[in-house]
Formats: sequence, structure tokens, C-alpha cells
Amino acid sequence: MLVCLECQFENPDNNRFCQKCGTSLTERKCLSCGAMVPVDLEACPKCHAVTGTFWRAVVQSRNNAVQSEGQSDSFPRAEYLDKEQRYQLLEPLPVATIGTVGADVRVLDCQPLRPSRLDLLCKEQDLPTEGVSTSTSEEYPIPTIALDYLELEQQLYPSLPTVRDAWEEGNLIIVLLEDRQYLLPMIDVWKQQPLAPFQILHLFHQMAELWTALQPRGYGDSLLQPGNLRIDEDQLLYLQRLFEDTSVDDASLKRLGQFWQQLLATYGDHPSIQALNQLCTDMIAELVATSEVLRSQLELIALALQNPPEELNTIPTPPAGRADVSEDTTQPMLKYAEVEPVAPVASDVPDTNVVMGATRLELNDSDEDDPVGESDDIPTIVLPMILVSLEEAGRSDVGRQRDHNEDFFCIQTEAIKSESITERKLQVKGLYILCDGMGGHASGEVASEMAAQTLRDYFAQNWADEMPSEAVIREGIRVANSALYEMNQKNDSSGSGRMGTTLVLVLVHGTQVAIAHVGDSRLYRFSRRSGLEQVTVDHEVGQREIQRGVEAAIAYARPDAYQLTQALGPRDEQFVNPDVQFLELNEDLLLLLCSDGLTDNDLLEKYCDSHIEPLLSTQVNLEQGVNALIDLANAHNGHDNITAVVVRARVRPNLAKLPRG
Repeated sequence: MLVCLECQFENPDNNRFCQKCGTSLTERKCLSCGAMVPVDLEACPKCHAVTGTFWRAVVQSRNNAVQSEGQSDSFPRAEYLDKEQRYQLLEPLPVATIGTVGADVRVLDCQPLRPSRLDLLCKEQDLPTEGVSTSTSEEYPIPTIALDYLELEQQLYPSLPTVRDAWEEGNLIIVLLEDRQYLLPMIDVWKQQPLAPFQILHLFHQMAELWTALQPRGYGDSLLQPGNLRIDEDQLLYLQRLFEDTSVDDASLKRLGQFWQQLLATYGDHPSIQALNQLCTDMIAELVATSEVLRSQLELIALALQNPPEELNTIPTPPAGRADVSEDTTQPMLKYAEVEPVAPVASDVPDTNVVMGATRLELNDSDEDDPVGESDDIPTIVLPMILVSLEEAGRSDVGRQRDHNEDFFCIQTEAIKSESITERKLQVKGLYILCDGMGGHASGEVASEMAAQTLRDYFAQNWADEMPSEAVIREGIRVANSALYEMNQKNDSSGSGRMGTTLVLVLVHGTQVAIAHVGDSRLYRFSRRSGLEQVTVDHEVGQREIQRGVEAAIAYARPDAYQLTQALGPRDEQFVNPDVQFLELNEDLLLLLCSDGLTDNDLLEKYCDSHIEPLLSTQVNLEQGVNALIDLANAHNGHDNITAVVVRARVRPNLAKLPRG
């Protein structure tokens, strides 16, 4: 089977072109010169630009046995990693490290269109890649470390690389991972350019979160290998691979503190990192011994950095068990905020709620979980964010029981992008509209399209350099309603013959989001931190009664519970009162605009894990994800038209706006 790189259609092995889209299955286009290059080549023969598909292979001995002296130190460069000769070695494989930490090398995938062993296994089991479990491995030989990658990937992506393939061969375990050679080695950036205190704090915060997830699983050493740590232009931390712990008995933060201390040694005794140096000392002395206390101390340091000492109302006091810190107030000074003494407590209980990709240094919000007992008095530290990626996809389907489609959607974006090795900037405006029409065969289609186009034209004239205000957004919806209402009046329509439409509207301007809706078309948002959340509340009789204090069961026992209380078009502006909300993007998230054909019967809530959560990953094609949602709705609902628009936003800390030391 050959999977087309363009449309993902599965073709027979002997096909030279995709049966669905006609794309070549033996060649790919060189993005540099336009020449067609065989898919099994490393580079374009014409211009030498890289065109191949590469992976990072990790080869380990099954029992960690050191290789015998009689074996060669490495395999010849031209040999392959596997018997099928699919993965070609691009560099010598050091056999000496296979029995210790494992050898890792880059390989060229000579058959990139063929599914991997892991892909075929998941298809046989009718599971997504992340769904493979330990019980499955009893029947199919997947290495244990590969299962760990798959399980941790759900929690830690993108910090942890995705797994392409894994197998056992003789006494060897081979795992193929996403190649992250394009990322910057963290240690090189650390040495070459002085980092601001907040940048260091941001990296340490990411390491602490990763440590909380990896150390209980026996992979804490992954964070103690300088060459294993990579960062992107937004200083998001990535791991190249997992390293098994060499010290299985040490569950404390001591080793992490020692590693941080080594990193900070390049800055000497500079006062701007005094608090971080002291934190490392406390970790080594096991005065800071749990992830909860470490997280709290990092957040307190962040608070001190955002509010210089002379602006704080408390006098910094060190934790019990160590000497007082210097009273030098050279800016920016990082010191401990006032906390109660905390006795060192060892903990071997893993934190099951670690979420990577977070963009906040967030304090605990309950006394029960607050190790210092003062979280109510300390605000959440929210880092200034910048939008680095905005993607969208939409599709509408007639459904299985309707003969025409009264839904309509509109996507319009304007973007100015600048990118370099050290930074990425994206100035973007995104307009997303979804309408579900009503009023008969022709009227519903006309209403939904007219409303969407009226709003698109309105914002083209009334949206310049700033996010439109609530008043401007409400005026746009009033204009759209008036256009439909006047059409109804002109046609002398009455009752159910009056055309109308629901509306859900989203505007994105940088990290600002505006939301407005009328009717029962919904907006959902999804993030790894908060999961799936319904942002809008349906304008229907049942919800109106609930807001009046009626119990939900009684409110929805009414025969008219699902009747709309407002829509665009049937009545004049006095009867249209859209809900308008504003959000700030402070973490990676999905925005889902949905007609009721997709949301009925709690479909999204039931299938969130399989059909929504994966879409947050940039490795997943949004168009394919939207198609899967439409297919799901047709299979389980299908009684109405189905429309979905999915927006995927990625943000990173705006380091240019942070205080510098």
C-alpha cells in the first residue's frame, strides 16, 4: 500500500500515480528548483536541495549488554538499518553506545509512502497511533520504550518527538522518531547569547514541568543531557529522545538542581539571577524537594521579576534552613517572595495533570494543593504572548436526510509573516462566519449566504488596525439582520415562510479573539489545559428558562424547548440581541464553529478524545480532521445539514516584551 502525500489516499503497491488526485507516487517536486525527484533520494540531483524524508533512529540493546570487543565500532555508511532496506543510515552507527545509553543516528526513509509497522498495527487494531496500549503489545511485539513514547506523547507533545516506527530485531530495539535537527541546540544558544532572567525562568519552568512527567517514569535523565535539549525561535523546549535514568533510586530534584546550577555557572554571580542560583542550592540540599514546591518557587520568582522589589509590599524572606540572601537591589533583582517555611518532603507520586505547551506560570488556586498556603494572595503570572501560527479549515455537508443545504460558512484571513532563525512574527486578521439558514428550500440558503456576505463586506470597511469594539460588532450584526428583514418585508413573507439564519462569528486579531452569536449555532474551544468547552449559550426556549431559574429537566420538558428565541431576519433589530465576548489567546487552542447538525446529541463531547484533541497537533492535517468530523456527524446524526469550521492557533511568549537584565 502506498499512501499519497497530497491527499492521504491509500493506493495499491503497483500504482505510479494516486488514483484519487493523480499525484506521482514515485517522485516529488523539489521546492527549490521545481524538478521531479525520486522519493528515495536524499537530495535533488539538479540543485542539491534536500528533498528526502528523514528520521532519528535510536538503537538500544534489549538487555543493555555492552557490545563485545570483537565487533566493529560502527556499520558502514551505505548500509541499512533494517532487513527490508527501507531506512538507510546517513552516518556511522556507534555500536559501543548501543549497550549503554543507546545509539542515535539520522536515517533516510527510502519508502516514505509506505505505512510503517506501527501504522499497520494501529490500523489492524482500529486505533489511532496514540491508542496503542501495553495490553496490545502482548499480542504484537512493540518495544516497551515505544509504548512509553506513545503514551507520553499525548501529554507532552510537542516537547516529545512523535514516533514513526518501532520494532525489535534480534537483541536490538529500534525506535524511529521525528528528526529535530532543524532546531537550535539549547546549550549553544545559552553560551552564544546572554539570556534575560525571564528567558532563563521560562526554560526552567518548562524543564520542571517535563521533569514532573518524565522522572516518575524513569526518564528524568532526558533533561540532564545538554545535547538532548533543543529550542525553537520562540524558546519552546524540545527533547530529541528519551534517556533512561541511570540512578533509579534518586527521585528527588537534586540532580535537576545540579544541572541548572551548571547552566547558571556561565553567568557567574550576576545579581539578576541570584534567586535562581539560590533555588538550585535549595534543590541540591533537598529543601525544595517536590514538584509542587518547585513550581511555586518558580512562580514567586516570576512575580518578583514582573514586580521589582521596591514595588513589592513584602520584604523577601528566604525559606527556612538557609542563610538570608543579599540585600543588594541591583535591577532586575530576583528574590524569594515571603513564604512560610516548608519542610522537605519526598514524593514518588507522579503528577497526572502535567500539561505541556502551557504559556503561563500559574499558581495553585486552592489551599489544599498550595504548599506555601498563600496562593489566594498571589496573582497568576501571565506571560505576554505572540501569535505564531493560525490555520483554519471548513466544510459543509447536506447530511443524510436533507435534499438541500441551508448552511453557509465564510473564512477570510489576512496575514503578514516575517521569520528568521531567532524569531518569528505573524500579524494576522481572521474572520470566520457560520450561518444555519431556515425558511424553506430557497429561503434558508439565501438567508445564510446573504448574512455571511453582508458581514464580510461590513468588516472589510470597518476593521482596520485594531480589533473592532463590541459596538462595531453589534452594528455589523444589526446591518446583516436589517438586510434579511427588509428582504422578508419586500417579499411579504409571513410565519415560517420568513427566511432567517443563525450566526456564530469569530474575529481574530493577533492574540485577541472576539465572538458573537445569534441562535443555536455554537462555538467551542479546546486546549490541553482546559479540554473541550462550549463558549456560546444557545438562544432557545430551554436555555431562556434555565436562565430564569427553572431546573434544566423541567425547562427541556417543554415541547418548545428547542425553539429559537432569536435569529437574524424574521424580526427587526429590536428583537435581536447578540451575545458578544472577547478572549485572549494565552495558550495553543482550537476554535470550532459548528451548526447544530454537528453538535446535536452531545456528539463533540462524546468523541472529543478521538476527533478533536488530535487536531491541536500541528502534525495533523486540519482539512482531514474536519472531514472526519463531518463523517462522524453523518454516521451518528445526519438528520440535518452539517457544517464545521476549525481554527488552530499557536502562541508563544513574546520575549521582546519581557524585562531584560
